[in-house]
This record gives sequence, C-alpha cells and structure tokens, in this order.
Amino acid sequence: MIGVGTGAGERMRPMRVSCDSLVALSNSTADGSVVFAKNSDRDPPTECQRLVQVPRQRHAAGATVRCQYIEIDQVGETARLIGSQPYWLWGFEHGLNEHGVAIGNHTVFSKDPLSGLGLIGMDLVRLGLERGTSAFHAVEVIAALVERYGQGGSGYVDKDWGYHNSFLIADRREAYLLETSDRRWALRRIRDAGSASNHLTIGDDWDAVSPGLIEHAVSHGWWSEANDRRFDFAAAYRDSSVVPDIISSGRQRRTCALLDGAQGKIAPATLRAALRDHYESGPVFRPAAAPDSETYYSVCMHAAPVGTTTASMVARLGAESEPLVYWGSLGSPCVGVFLPYYVVGALPVELARGGAASAPESPWWQFHELLGLVSRDFERNGPRVRAYWDEFEAEVESQCIAVEHSGDHAALTQFMQRNVAAMQQRLVELTRSLA
Repeated sequence: MIGVGTGAGERMRPMRVSCDSLVALSNSTADGSVVFAKNSDRDPPTECQRLVQVPRQRHAAGATVRCQYIEIDQVGETARLIGSQPYWLWGFEHGLNEHGVAIGNHTVFSKDPLSGLGLIGMDLVRLGLERGTSAFHAVEVIAALVERYGQGGSGYVDKDWGYHNSFLIADRREAYLLETSDRRWALRRIRDAGSASNHLTIGDDWDAVSPGLIEHAVSHGWWSEANDRRFDFAAAYRDSSVVPDIISSGRQRRTCALLDGAQGKIAPATLRAALRDHYESGPVFRPAAAPDSETYYSVCMHAAPVGTTTASMVARLGAESEPLVYWGSLGSPCVGVFLPYYVVGALPVELARGGAASAPESPWWQFHELLGLVSRDFERNGPRVRAYWDEFEAEVESQCIAVEHSGDHAALTQFMQRNVAAMQQRLVELTRSLA
C-alpha cells in the first residue's frame, strides 16, 4: 500500500516521444467539477487509434489476462470503460471508467535501463482503468503492477523500443502524478491544477516513493548521501541523453501557463482549446518553426517522427448524480471535433473501426484524410475547417445539459449515435469541398 505524506539504459534512437495531459480540480474550475484532458501523440502518424468500450466483467478465480507481451493474474471484476486504443495494441493511451477514474500516460526517460518484456504504458492505463475504483486506488494498482512485473516491450508498431512511463490519474475529487523508472516510482498529489509531458518532473515535492528508490539512486551515484536537501527524484533519475529537453519542456510550460491563465474558470472548452494549441497561433497550425525551436513541438503535435497527435480526450467528472462524459476527438484536434460520449451509454460501433490500412468506413481514417487536405495550405484551410467544426461542437454542447439531466441511458445512447452520424455526414461534405 502507498502512504501519501512522507539514463542511461536506452541509447540514441529515433526520437518518438510526445503526449500531454492536463487536469483541473474543483477549486480551479468554473463549475466545481474536475476536468481532465490528454493528447495522444504517436508515430507513425498513420497509426489508427480507435475509440472502444469495454463492459464490466466478472472473472473466475485463478484467471489470467494476456496483455501486450506478457500474461498476468486477473482480478475478480473489471470496470466498464471507454478507451482510446492504437489499432494493434491491447491497452489504451487514455480513457475513463464507470467509477469516474481518468488516466493518461506519457513516455519518460530515466537513467535506469529496461531489459526483457514486461508491461507497457498502454497496458498499465487499461489495467488501471479496469481495476481502479478511485484515482488513488488506480495509483496503487499501477504502482503494484510496475513493482511486480516491470516495464518492457515496444510501444511502437514499427520499432523495437521500450520506455518508462508517467501517468496522470484523476477522479471526481483528486488527482495524482505517478512517474516511473523501471520497477520504481514516485508520486505527487495535484493540489489545484497540473500537467504532465515527456520528462520526469517530480522533484523534492513527492508525496511517496517506492521502497528502495532513494537507496538505488545513491548506489549508482545519481544522488549523494551527503546531500542535505530532500531527495529530488527528477534530479537523480531524469535522463536527457536520449531525447533533449527542448522536445517536452516548452510544451509543459505552455500547458501550465494555459491552466494558470484560466485559474478558477477552467471548463471542458478550456482544455479542448489547450489540446488544440500551437503557441501564439492557437488552434490554427502554422509550420514556421524549425526542429531546434521549442515552438516546433506544440501541444497539438505535427512533428513526425517525434510525434503527431492522433487522438484526444477531455473528461468532465462532475457530481455523482451526473453522467460521466468523455469528450473525444479522432486524429489531430486542431482539424477535428470533440463529441461527448457517455460511459453508461452504448458507444457507437463506428468509432471502433479502423486498422493498419486506410478505410473509408473508419472515422479515424476519414479525419486523417481531412488533415492531409488541410495541410496543403494550413493558412487558408485551417481557419475554415476550425470554424466549421466549432459551430457543430457548440451546437452539440448546447444540447448536452438537457440530455444528461434526463437520466435516461437510452437517450444518451441515441444522442451519441445522432452526433456521430451527423459528424460523419459533415466530414464527407467538408472533405469533398476541400478536395
């Protein structure tokens, strides 16, 4: 059990690392809810990411579950959830479960080496969602799995590259940042609002660390016993030799600034805008910066092979009496639309379509085609596409309150189906007009 209160193993490889998560607790939002957001940045940019629903399930005693690379012990019951899933993976990039637990993961780099096969970050997101009944319980689940099974195995469809992970985890009341290094971890509780990107950020402000973590750092010369300061996790374990700081440090400063600027007024729309952000150009991408500039790596990423945003979520975690809503966007959010999806309803099956090859019946691939058309002339096409989707997004959002307050699960299902059908029709019309 976790008590709150108290490198260079990888060598230089293609730098494929990006993801950003944000969270605002009730003391930072406009309506007292908790709002959570995540951009999933992947490579290659043609890696389809499906939106899927997993039902609550009971499992026999002694059952096991096959994750991406290893088989582990199953638990007696797993939760109903919505998760965003790269087509070839068992796990999820981010998701939301029936208990109001939202989780997103991020690649991070540590001086610890990884060896052999274990659980990958997407496995751990899914396992945390399936097993976690609260944010803190999900922290305990993931930390225990990391300690027992370790991390290892590639998270990329076309490369053999394992990596360490961090996790931003929230529920209706609280949020935590959990950062790992092989089988070790550090934990910090979020007090009001916070964000995570692709580097270790927990310094001497940790609330808990795994057994032996400090001693391990001392034994490797990463931290001195003579140091009279409180142990600094990031200073001891962070490795910038594989991926330079420029790729993630600017993005995290940007997300922190966006949160600070909206303190006390943060709403789902605030975080949707943050996920579409390209620094001073906002939701309209302008490919002017060079790879040696921090602004080349924006929150909404267009930086292959480092990363391209391929799916996004914003979850509103309101009162127990309110339905949990997962605002999901397929593909790049700057040319896409966030629609509300409800854990208690039946997710439209169209959202789970898509694989390795382009397919017209897959909404994800349709949005990928749209991005290709917009990218022919971002200055001209970007504002037009953004205005088109903003109008639709606002129209859907204006209908949410009445549908959500009805308490009718069938009505929520029908609402989702209508919105997805309308989205697909609009997508066809928009694509034709641009083509």
